[in-house]
Amino acid sequence: MNSIDLILLNFNEVRRRSTKVWTSIPQEILHWKPDDEAMTCIEMIRHVLESEHYYHLAIQNQGSLAVFDSPFEKQPFTTVNEELKLAEPFRNDFIETMKSFSEEDLTSIKIDRSDSGYIRSLGDMLLRVAYHESVHTGQLLDYLRMARVPRVRVWD
Repeated sequence: MNSIDLILLNFNEVRRRSTKVWTSIPQEILHWKPDDEAMTCIEMIRHVLESEHYYHLAIQNQGSLAVFDSPFEKQPFTTVNEELKLAEPFRNDFIETMKSFSEEDLTSIKIDRSDSGYIRSLGDMLLRVAYHESVHTGQLLDYLRMARVPRVRVWD
């Protein structure tokens, strides 16, 4: 198994576990948030899906985007399954882009996000994208704990 295969495995495992958590959230809790400054559960799910699309475009651009026209922005919040369906073609495109990279690309391609305080190699950036999703999935598990909602087992 090469590095690209491992990165793809990690992306798929992170999404599989996130989806387990996301789809376990009762509909009546989707708009709950722990305080006024926090995102709701469904806003956080959308944030993860939308960010992945942004990161994909930034990777293709080899840097931050001057303008990001989000296909998610004007969509109403409905259900987790609708969010996943909206994101599916963007996710598929991102996976195909990852498959197109070589081992050498992981270190030779640089992603310039100086505006966010960093320039990283492609490999580092891809791992950051998966980590971003993992962090927010952990936050949602904490939300569920605070809302006294049973939490699905992610360590299967």
